[in-house]
Amino acid sequence: MTLSFEPPRPGRPLSLFIIAVALTAAPALARDFTGGAITVEQPWSRATPGNSKVAIGYLTIRNASDTPDRLTAITSDIAGRALPHTMAMKDGVMQMRPVTAGLAVPAHGAVTLKPGADHLMFEDLKHPLTKGGTFPATLTFEKAGAVPVEFTIEGIGARAPASTTGN
Repeated sequence: MTLSFEPPRPGRPLSLFIIAVALTAAPALARDFTGGAITVEQPWSRATPGNSKVAIGYLTIRNASDTPDRLTAITSDIAGRALPHTMAMKDGVMQMRPVTAGLAVPAHGAVTLKPGADHLMFEDLKHPLTKGGTFPATLTFEKAGAVPVEFTIEGIGARAPASTTGN
């Protein structure tokens, strides 16, 4: 079936025109990625200013296994290194620290990394991230192994991926 961008006319259904326009206008939707018992849902990041050396990644990790798993490594062509980071209030001050022992994912549970909370930090960026783009990464788990994912890049101030906000 060939989709046409021509306006509807006699003999050409309006529905095909609407579908064709919707497909070209829709933003890239964040997707889910699975490896073993692990599912990585909607990995996304924000665009970065031109001279930024760090980017932040957000996602949800679900573990369908009867045993806990642990995110032990993150690699991506866009950065020199990447680690999960945790954020916590201490004495009225927000503190951010790398999680060097890996990120625990409970059995039959989930871990959500989101703005203003725990997240992935991509350090020593090789180039700026641009809204509307994507970048690949591989998340390696103790039990599930390597799970290749693709992060969608939202605007600098985005609070969630476009597929959940309608942006």
